[in-house]
Parts: sequence; structure tokens; C-alpha cells
Amino acid sequence: MDNPFLLLSNRFGVLETKMDQLLNRPKENLNKKLYTVKEASILYKVSELTVRNKIKAGEIKAFKIGDSVRIKHEEIFNSLHEVKSIKYKRK
Repeated sequence: MDNPFLLLSNRFGVLETKMDQLLNRPKENLNKKLYTVKEASILYKVSELTVRNKIKAGEIKAFKIGDSVRIKHEEIFNSLHEVKSIKYKRK
């Protein structure tokens, strides 16, 4: 019969190795990340049509690669923090 403490020690060793691998992996460079309209709509929690309308209105800067529209990471998160609402402006 195996020692249960030895089994636990081995499993903790494996978990520790996996955690080290996860913590020390290289971070993704988000400055170069590009999102599709679908991915942006998921982040904004709106429909794809709304994202396309905001691109057309110039509220979100995007560019085309071939037939697809791409949005830079910084543009998505900058526009998430901006509050542009004509509805609540005073007259």
C-alpha cells in the first residue's frame, strides 16, 4: 500500500510545475491585436450591426484587410471608456 502523503506530494509537485509554466509564459502583445466585427460586438455586448454603424459614423476607427474589417485593440478599449451621448447633452 502506497503512502497517501507521498501521492499528495507528487500531485502537488505536478500542480506547482503547471502553475509556474502558466505564470511564466510570455504575455501576449495586445498592441498588435486586431479584432473582427464579431469579436468587437461580443466585447461591447451589442449586435454586429451596431458595431458596423459606429464604424460608419466614425465613432470607432477600423480598417479593411481584403474584404474583412479589423479593429485595433487600443481603439476598442479607448472607445469603451469614452462616453459620447447626444441624448443627455444639455441644450
